Amino acid sequence: MRKMFIAALAGLACTGLPAQEINSYVPGEGEGVAFFLPKTALEVRVVATKVTYQPGELCQYANRYLRINNVKAEPETHWEIKCVEVGSVGVPDSTKAYIVKLKDREVLSKVDLTEDGILRAINTTGQDLLDQPAYKLEKPAARVNPRDYLTEEILMAGSTAKMAELTAKDIYNIRESRNLILRGQADTMPKDGASLQLVIDNLNRQEKAMMELFTGSTDREDQVFTFRIAPEDKLVDKVVARFSTRLGVLPEDDLAGAPLYINVSSVAPLPVLPEEPSKKKRPDGVQYNLPGKGKVKVVYEGKKLYEGELPVTQFGTTETLVTKLFDARVNTRVVFHPSTGAVLKIDKD
Repeated sequence: MRKMFIAALAGLACTGLPAQEINSYVPGEGEGVAFFLPKTALEVRVVATKVTYQPGELCQYANRYLRINNVKAEPETHWEIKCVEVGSVGVPDSTKAYIVKLKDREVLSKVDLTEDGILRAINTTGQDLLDQPAYKLEKPAARVNPRDYLTEEILMAGSTAKMAELTAKDIYNIRESRNLILRGQADTMPKDGASLQLVIDNLNRQEKAMMELFTGSTDREDQVFTFRIAPEDKLVDKVVARFSTRLGVLPEDDLAGAPLYINVSSVAPLPVLPEEPSKKKRPDGVQYNLPGKGKVKVVYEGKKLYEGELPVTQFGTTETLVTKLFDARVNTRVVFHPSTGAVLKIDKD
């Protein structure tokens, strides 16, 4: 149903056509601009890190020449949970669909909608408020080929053991050169601080690349997995996703991973005032949401990965901006939050 009337009336959303009366939308009844108020969906974003280890070609000699123990000789991949974030997103509420009926007098001259048909602004243009993530995604760093730093003697070595011995000596020489420079005892010292830093950085880069021939290399790459749920009051231990150190983040029905539980409860819900007999009918005007708040917690294997309070429209109420507010003699502009349907700003000329 939504696709039918949104497609038919989307062209009217930002026109200068006059509009005045706003009623609940009934398919086939009347002409005008149809819109939804949003309801809240909780978007759970799991940031997981894929850790990939590749052994170095001289790994079996790490203990003999560099005294490094427990170096793995086999490649390995595992996953880690970096963080979990939860945000409120607005989705069209099919139970709160309305239509701005066209009339002769211009009162509501412009209705701005999102791509999903959610009311965003009246008599002005709204904006999509993007949720900025608090995390920074980790990506594999550019890797230097350690063979670029090997001497001809090392490359021409007759055996892997000899190659490892010569490479280890070169690593010790790099460390000695760096120590002499830092102590000011080198035969040729850099002329200034910038030159000193350049030399030290180059020596560090060479040592790190050559060390990886023994210790191997590890790449870390973050990936974001997103899940949505409909919030309910007193929601306890709902499985939102699963996680495996071997397979990563999995859907909730994949039993290969341990569950991530989400708990939701209403926080200080808005009181519902009793209606007076003479005021049972809601006044004419623009409907908007007064969202409540929900306390959200995500737990994995007994550890709390996220806890916070978020706006939830289902825990609040729906109110009305009466038609009198949009007097024809003034230009009243209203901006709504596209995710919650709450009023962000009201301006008048």
